[in-house]
Order: sequence, then structure tokens, then C-alpha cells
Amino acid sequence: MRYSFVICSYNREKYIGKTIESVCLLDFKADQFELLIVDNNSTDNTEAVCLKMIALYPAIDIRYIKETSQGVSYARNRGIKEAKGEFIIFVDDDETIASDYLTKFDGYLNAFPQIILAGTAVLPVYETEKPKWLSHFTLRLVTGYYDEGNEVKKLEAKNYPGTGHTIIKKELFERFGYYNTDLGRKGKGLMGAEDKDMMLRLIENNIDCYYLPGMPVYHHIPAEKLTEQFFNELTYSIGKSERIRTKNISEKSYRKRLFSEAVKWGASVILCIGYTITLNPSKGIKLLQFRKNVTKGLLGK
Repeated sequence: MRYSFVICSYNREKYIGKTIESVCLLDFKADQFELLIVDNNSTDNTEAVCLKMIALYPAIDIRYIKETSQGVSYARNRGIKEAKGEFIIFVDDDETIASDYLTKFDGYLNAFPQIILAGTAVLPVYETEKPKWLSHFTLRLVTGYYDEGNEVKKLEAKNYPGTGHTIIKKELFERFGYYNTDLGRKGKGLMGAEDKDMMLRLIENNIDCYYLPGMPVYHHIPAEKLTEQFFNELTYSIGKSERIRTKNISEKSYRKRLFSEAVKWGASVILCIGYTITLNPSKGIKLLQFRKNVTKGLLGK
């Protein structure tokens, strides 16, 4: 088996059917890929939707797996261990891909056989009007937007991709470890940093990460992800996750992260002034709100 798609899900009955369908409709030989759906204790109709989609596409090798340890890191690790493919392709349960996604990736591997770690673009699909307060500095944070251009290139550590648009050769997990189960979302919580922890671990071990254009994932953004409450919970969770991640490394790493946060405060204040001058105050205010929440999480308040 060449490729294993892994979809980890928690209470996404509204979207996961389309996610599964987008994989099943790939214009690629069905015997060259499999799809693993890891249900992480969903309490809605996710299971029923998944089983319905499996019945609709009998030609596709689909496995539905229940992971009872709560947390996306547990679910991803289970998917990796169950996968038979040489490459693990993660697709989040609120994302879809185009029918030529795998054909393009297969072509990239033929042209660049050294690729063992890669990221692709993420394009948000809004279900409501895009809010005016979204700026270049909060767009990826809220929607996952990611675009590194139209050329294949090696990514710098600061531009690492998120797991939901990452392709990783399975052997890398066997060599360098799995996702940190202290990190990542658990149930309705918005903790994160598990993908940052993983990507930095790979990069620190001299694993090159490539950006592959022309094969984006489409991230569906509902209205509730654009609310004040969600923004505050998300940004606070980022700080809390960074506190756990850096303290797991060392106190020195944590202090270094606190210093970088102070630098980011300075930059955010300058940007806020700039947005205000250009009559976009809502973008500047949101940046300061972002920094305030992250700092609170970092300090454990």
C-alpha cells in the first residue's frame, strides 16, 4: 500500500461525510490508497454518517476505528499505527480535497523522490461573511489559511504546516516518535501545539519539509468559529499549549518563549497603531486581544 489517508473526528457529523466523499472520489487507482477514519468518542451522528459513506463506496478500502482515549493526538497516533501505507496523509474532518490531489502528489514524488515530509496550501471556505477584523496576522490562526506560493520549495522552521495539511512518511514516526498526548485538542477543548511539537522535532532532526503547490485542502469555516467567544478560547488555549510544550522541553525553553512573547507584544502594538492610522482599528484591536489571551495562557492564569 502506497498511501494512507487518516481522518480523525470528534462530533463533526455536519462535515465528515463530505470529507470522506472527497477522498473516495479521487481520480487514482483504488488499490493504491486506503482511508482510515478514527472516531474519537463522538457523541453525535458521526458514526452513522461514516458507516453510510462506507456503504456508498464499497470499492474504496475504508476502515472505521474507535479510539477511546480522548484527544486528537491519541486519535492520530492510532491512525498512524493502523495505517498500511508508506505515506500518511492527514485530512481534518472539516476539510475536503480535489479529485486530482493524490495524482498531483504522486507526480511530485516521481519528480522529487527525496520528499518524505510535505505540506500543502489551506484555503478557507466561509459559510458566512468574512469578518472585517481578520488580518494577515489572525487569518491562519482562525481559518488555517496557508499559502507558500506556486513553486515547490523547502520550508523554513517558522513556516511549518499544520497536521491537517501534512503528508508524512510513516517511518518518520517510527524513528522520531508520535504525537505528544499531553498536547492537542481533547473533546470540546481548543488546546493545540501537538503539530508544532511534531514538526519542530522532525526539523531539528534535519528532516526537510517541502511545500507542494496546486493541491490545496479546503477548510470549511462555520459562523461559530468567527465569534468572540471562540476567538478568546482559541487564543488562550494557544498560550496554555505553548506553556505545556516548552516546559516539557525545559525551563530555559519556557523562559525563551516568554521573551519572544514580549517581543511580539511590541510588534503587535506597532501594528495596532498602523491599522488604526489606516482606518482598520478592528484588526489592530483583535491583535492586542490575541496577544493578551496568549500571554494569560503562557503565564498559567
